[in-house]
Amino acid sequence: MKTPIDRFRFRPYQRPAAGWGALRSVTHAWLDSRQPFKNLRAMLQTNQHGGFDCPGCAWGEAPDEGRIRFCENGAKAVNWEASGRAVDATFFAEHSVSTLLEMDDYWLEYQGRLTEPMVYDAETDHYRPITWDQAFQRISDHLTNLSSPDQAAFYTSGRASNEAAFLYQLFARAFGTNNLPDCSNMCHEASGVALLASIGTGKGTVSYEDFGKAEAIFVVGQNPGTNHPRMLEPLQKAVARGAQVVVLNPLRERGLERFQAPQDPVQMVTNKASPMHTAYFRPALAGDIAVMRGIAKFLFQWQDEVDARNSERFTGQEGRGGNGAEGSDIEKGPLEFAFIKEHCQGFDAYQSVVRGTRWDEIVAFSGLELDEIERAAHIFARSDATIICWAMGITQHRHSVATIQEIANLQMLRGQIGKPGAGLCPVRGHSNVQGDRTMGIHERPPQSLLQALATRFEMPMPQSSGVNVVKAIECMEKGEIKVFVGLGGNFAQATPDSENTHQALRNCDLTVQISTKLNRSHLVTGRDALILPCLGRTDIDIQASGPQAVTVEDSFSMVHASYGQLRPLAAEMRSEPAIIAGIAQATLGNKPVDWLSLTEDYNRIRDLIGDVIPGFENFNEKIERPGGFYLQNPAGQRRWQTATGKANFIAGPLPAPLPDAVLEKLGTPGHKADLVLQTIRSHDQYNTTVYSLNDRYRGVSGDRHVVFANIEDIHRLGFDDREAIDVVSIWEDEQERRVSGFTLIAFDIPKGQAAAYYPEANPLVPLESFGVGSFTPTSKYIAVRFEPSTAAERIV
Repeated sequence: MKTPIDRFRFRPYQRPAAGWGALRSVTHAWLDSRQPFKNLRAMLQTNQHGGFDCPGCAWGEAPDEGRIRFCENGAKAVNWEASGRAVDATFFAEHSVSTLLEMDDYWLEYQGRLTEPMVYDAETDHYRPITWDQAFQRISDHLTNLSSPDQAAFYTSGRASNEAAFLYQLFARAFGTNNLPDCSNMCHEASGVALLASIGTGKGTVSYEDFGKAEAIFVVGQNPGTNHPRMLEPLQKAVARGAQVVVLNPLRERGLERFQAPQDPVQMVTNKASPMHTAYFRPALAGDIAVMRGIAKFLFQWQDEVDARNSERFTGQEGRGGNGAEGSDIEKGPLEFAFIKEHCQGFDAYQSVVRGTRWDEIVAFSGLELDEIERAAHIFARSDATIICWAMGITQHRHSVATIQEIANLQMLRGQIGKPGAGLCPVRGHSNVQGDRTMGIHERPPQSLLQALATRFEMPMPQSSGVNVVKAIECMEKGEIKVFVGLGGNFAQATPDSENTHQALRNCDLTVQISTKLNRSHLVTGRDALILPCLGRTDIDIQASGPQAVTVEDSFSMVHASYGQLRPLAAEMRSEPAIIAGIAQATLGNKPVDWLSLTEDYNRIRDLIGDVIPGFENFNEKIERPGGFYLQNPAGQRRWQTATGKANFIAGPLPAPLPDAVLEKLGTPGHKADLVLQTIRSHDQYNTTVYSLNDRYRGVSGDRHVVFANIEDIHRLGFDDREAIDVVSIWEDEQERRVSGFTLIAFDIPKGQAAAYYPEANPLVPLESFGVGSFTPTSKYIAVRFEPSTAAERIV
């Protein structure tokens, strides 16, 4: 869809996060839903006991919160899903797939809810209706005709419930494959890999209550004001009670600077705002690992100074004929040796590596001055209860696993795991991405899960590792995966290297999308393609036994029930568990369970989960508790389920952020890759869902095809502010990856860096550029060059 340039506006935003701007935005989304009064009732049931879990982010619930338990972006997510607009057979008869491909992502989803199953007709280039039974049989025919179960891939979005995810992984494994790529592969995979090795669990160790007890909170590589706004309140309260809130983020994000609480009448009436940090550092992209290493190096230096003073005191007393320093006379240094001795392994090797890392190397890599690192180290050393939070600014780099292990190392030095107000906190994205992994959505499942499934269902489970997202795309490119089934999400847009990924999907014999709303993945089809419309979190789900609840797990390992509140827009829409059961029944019959019987009453699914997944015993009773129940975290109780039985210090030299072959091209005449670009979300989007073409906090309206850069870099490269450019990424394979017709915006961003919106900039991310050990695309570190625009028109 072509849009005139004059719709684009940029005006720096000077107001606080949330506040009146949030209320206006929520009101617009509410009125635009076409069923505002129904949706108002629904919003008041968001995150309430007996209501539904917000379909947005995975931030947890404060036990003492009141009637309003949703944020601006949560309200947008509810109204966006609970739209009164319908995408039905009439819509698809009017619009060919080729025509729809010309539309932008915002326009596609704005059309409303998918309401009936559809099949793609390649001859007419239109979708046409198909019955549910025909759709299930079509999928079964494709699957049973494969020469190997590993020629199918079953993708999962973080939106799926625990019940749907459990059935989905059980079906895939009963079919014979561990090909279960999921959205975790593209976001927090590095967190799971790193933490499993360091502390024996891939989840965070803190609870919501810990934020009220922390003396220091380090917020690293995340933007809560846009991605999980409900986190702003505990950060605001922490600053107000005198805790240190330390931000490490290259961009100055409004939600990490000032916040106006919409539920605080005094702030709203007086138009006042609260500070959100006590220190704000702006490291280089990928430089966070060096900052953590620098803090650790300062701790060792200060411990040496304390040891020297204690030694002098002890020697002096010996010289006077005493018996040495008394315990009360010994000065305590920053290192928690009792914790290290009792709970940790590998301290000596880690200490040696840290001491051997040069300061000039740390400063150059970090992008900070030495005195800035020292200031951060002082704050860290003085806190006896520290939480370190992080998100995709940390996880989407080549060395993300090593960075998170360095964060864990730092917390171990101070004994800041398994105590009130302290711990490790990966802040997850989509509302049940953590729960899906708990339910077994994993291409490399632990042997304990496979054994539990085999025992409970009396059948062997596949043992070989499946494919993650990157490997699934590679296999589709090669024709090794022929059937792709997507449980939610927007795989075609969420994934990297868009042109290659789209071709990979088109190589498939069959693509199946289980979805709530129209998106680009429905238009990038295999030779055969199905759209299966499912209920969303807001919809009432009625099965044979009556209205059903589903469950989700938040970032703090709290599991709670969710009951839809709105009547579905059309009778043909089915729940995710019912759709999965229908596919499984058509493909496997009653092997290893009576699939259709399970979906008559979701309590039966939860009974199976309780039989297989640790912590879910008596599942149906536990979810009756207001607020749900907590899945115990062994590391949070200082029980380390690692090979050593201890928390592991993991040491290594500071890594290079990209392969040398790419780094050598930066700035060379033939390539002109002068900047490193990161992809970011706008304030008016959630994952690939774009609520509008605006980004309030960054002052952008009417366009998403923009590149933020430092004005000095813009002029150094021979361009002007607001000039139209192309962006070209640099990679080893010499393949051209280009996005065209983007507007340069002079922005407060460190020199040498640039930023552009996701998913519009995804074509620049090479599929082969992924994290070591995680396979997560390096969307936060892309070597690029700018060229004069080749676009005849601006594409918005």
